[in-house]
Parts: sequence; C-alpha cells; structure tokens
Amino acid sequence: MYGTIARIHPRPDRIDELTALGQAMMEGPRAAGYRVSYIFRPDQDPYDRPTWFLVAVFDDEATYRANASSPEQDAQYRQLRELLADDPDWTDGTFQGG
Repeated sequence: MYGTIARIHPRPDRIDELTALGQAMMEGPRAAGYRVSYIFRPDQDPYDRPTWFLVAVFDDEATYRANASSPEQDAQYRQLRELLADDPDWTDGTFQGG
C-alpha cells in the first residue's frame, strides 16, 4: 500500500466548510486503487495553531501517482487549498500492516 500523510492548517473561519469538504471527498467517487482516507484532528494542537492531518491510502505507488496527477484530484486540491491558511506539508510513502 502507498499513499500520503499531509499536515494542514485550517483557516479558523472555514472549519465547517473544511469538515464538509472532507466528508464529501470520502463519500464521493473513488479513484482506481483507492483504499481509505482519514482526517485526524488532535484533541490538543501540537503546534502553535490548529493543525489537522490527512491520510490517503492506495493499493500501490502507481495508482497513487495516477490519482495525484489527475485533473480531478487537482480540482479537489484547489477546493481544499482555499480553506487552508497555507500549503499542506505532504509526506508520501509506503504503508505497512493490516
């Protein structure tokens, strides 16, 4: 399995919109190779401002990269970015386990 973990900083005035967008993305059409995604909201922010983590998992690196370079994913990213204080910090890699 392969995917990404992103650290994001939501704009405080757009939290409800970000929550709704995340839910819509998880319930929407599935890209080839997509397995699961999560939004993690820490009980206490470990940084100096609200910080969330996004996780997306795919079957393998090839399906992950195909999705990442698709026009549909670009459109979703642009929607997401409007709700953030700054650019996400992405970390791509291999998932192990279950």
